[in-house]
Amino acid sequence: MKQKNADRYRLLLITIVAILYIFPFLWMVSNSFMSEKNIFSVPPKFIPDLLFTDQMFDNYKEVFTQYNFGRYTVNSLWVYALAAFGQILVCSLAGFALSTMQFKGKNLIFSLLIFTLMIPVQVTIIPEYYLFLKLNWMDTYLPLIVPSFLAGAFGTFMLKEFFAQVPRPLFDAGIIDGVNAYQMFARIYLPQASSPIATLFIIAFMNNWNDLLRPMLYISSRNLYTVTIALSQFQNQYGVKWNLLLAGSVLSVLPLLIIFAFSQRYIIESTMNSGIKG
Repeated sequence: MKQKNADRYRLLLITIVAILYIFPFLWMVSNSFMSEKNIFSVPPKFIPDLLFTDQMFDNYKEVFTQYNFGRYTVNSLWVYALAAFGQILVCSLAGFALSTMQFKGKNLIFSLLIFTLMIPVQVTIIPEYYLFLKLNWMDTYLPLIVPSFLAGAFGTFMLKEFFAQVPRPLFDAGIIDGVNAYQMFARIYLPQASSPIATLFIIAFMNNWNDLLRPMLYISSRNLYTVTIALSQFQNQYGVKWNLLLAGSVLSVLPLLIIFAFSQRYIIESTMNSGIKG
């Protein structure tokens, strides 16, 4: 009886916490179907005034037609997907090398890599900006893509720890069979890392997707805008178009939800297997 009561209280607590977490998203979705004048009306209206009317999707139509939001979404999708794949490529290679190979300065390199996690972006953004300016990369997507192909401390650490759990006899057997390092990586280690790679892809894609600082610094042409810059269009010196901003915010979240929905199985597997040694 006590156990049943404890389970009920636990379920109630989880439900309350879940509602608190999901409420801002539900508020955003609900108000994206409101006219601008009713979003902050007093007393507040919890049922959208445009819901189930002929004007129900007017906010979304305006976001697409007048603000070209579809183009900006496509820009973000391919740019940040490419950047995420760059993280997977570099971090998986680096993680494999650091976990399986012995070379001079290995521990120092790994320590310096981990140390970069403590350096905030704001510290490095000025020399980074100066570098890309000298390379004549301004107003291109290169500053948003190329850095992902150069380093990734978190992804390297995560994949290094995963590759370190792969049974050593597999590595030794490959050496005996005459397999070189690249074949070992591609045929033995990489196929076993589908879960952490999917997790890394989502984290890298999400971090890039939500980034506003770099797109604002490097992109000036309107046809190259990303989603985060596009959302800033709804705010100017005269005020904020909240109904359009909320509709655009809902649209900007949808790709992340879709990717997470298709990849959540790999994330759960990666979390469950993170502490299991081979």
